[in-house]
Amino acid sequence: MKNRALRTLTLAVALASLAGTAACGSDGSAGHSAGPVTIEFWGWAPGYEKSVELFNSTHPDVKVVYSKISPGSKGGYTKLLSAVKAGNAPCVAMVGFETLPTFAAAGALQDVTPAAAPYAKEYASWAFAQSGVAGHTYGLPVDTAPMAFIYRKDLFAKYGIQQAPKTWDEYAADAAAIHAADPNAYIGYFGNDAYNFAGLAWQAGAKWFGTSGDKWTVNLDDPATKKVAAFWQDLIDRKLVKVVPSFDTALYQGMGEGSILSDVNAVWDTPILADSVKQTAGNWAVAPMPVWDAATPAAGNAGGTPNAVLKGCKNPAQAVEFAHWFGTDPAGVGNLIKETGIYPAALSGLDNPALAEPDPFYGGQRVFDVFKDAAAHVDPASSGAR
Repeated sequence: MKNRALRTLTLAVALASLAGTAACGSDGSAGHSAGPVTIEFWGWAPGYEKSVELFNSTHPDVKVVYSKISPGSKGGYTKLLSAVKAGNAPCVAMVGFETLPTFAAAGALQDVTPAAAPYAKEYASWAFAQSGVAGHTYGLPVDTAPMAFIYRKDLFAKYGIQQAPKTWDEYAADAAAIHAADPNAYIGYFGNDAYNFAGLAWQAGAKWFGTSGDKWTVNLDDPATKKVAAFWQDLIDRKLVKVVPSFDTALYQGMGEGSILSDVNAVWDTPILADSVKQTAGNWAVAPMPVWDAATPAAGNAGGTPNAVLKGCKNPAQAVEFAHWFGTDPAGVGNLIKETGIYPAALSGLDNPALAEPDPFYGGQRVFDVFKDAAAHVDPASSGAR
């Protein structure tokens, strides 16, 4: 049992990354077709439909047809890869930063470097870089995913803890205090979730993936990853955190009834949690995620998504035009902040008024202020950057 969590997530991430020789999809054509064109777009995030409607209302020469599919990790990516292989893929699709190399290695992406290059300086540099591999750009980023500590402030107070833990040592101490006070209460959970663990490892300085020449490099056995795995394994062994699958009904049942008191997760988790435990509105707060070293605080990043152009797209220039609008238009980005809980990858999006709005579920807190600080402490040279 002791190393099962690490073995499980290591296998999951290794399979997801498809370590091997890079095979970049390439047709690279970026010329405009004559007349109005239709762009198919597949994704799954809430709020995307409305942003597509906004685009269509202002772009008469390009019509985007949006189809909602299962989330990538729950079958969406498999469907997309199968569609590329069958020759009936959409032109644009959500493909997370962590999965983009998989699609590149499978030859499932269209190289749109010339069309995307003029927009590079409009995005966080590392997010733009992660929208490609080894010098090839395959799309444009919509969001990044800085992490924070989302917790039941009322129950922390009940157990005599007046503030969120600032370090992982404090987190472990609080976990012990909460469970000692109530054996049915846990500070948080471990979900055997490779995506979330990647963000935790990123915070610690792990560098899992890279390229060397024309090959991938993968290192999941580095000291930072081992440190994070050992920390969580210790909490699991001492039964101080609940082991429950991420996004599972049992997780939200525990959060709703007060037996699971927190979640260390990305910005996009805030609306998911709010929608899942509506009966607890007003009792939650968002604080910076615990750090390993208070003198040099660092935050993790768990996710973020480019709109990628898939192999076979017949109108790549319009696809890039749409992808750029989607991540930069003030009204569209405002919608995604409210409905999807994104933190914008575009520099202009950081001034969007929606980021300053108080959130009733979190007691009127301006939660994006916490994620703004977290984003400033994400190391772009760590796990996710390529």
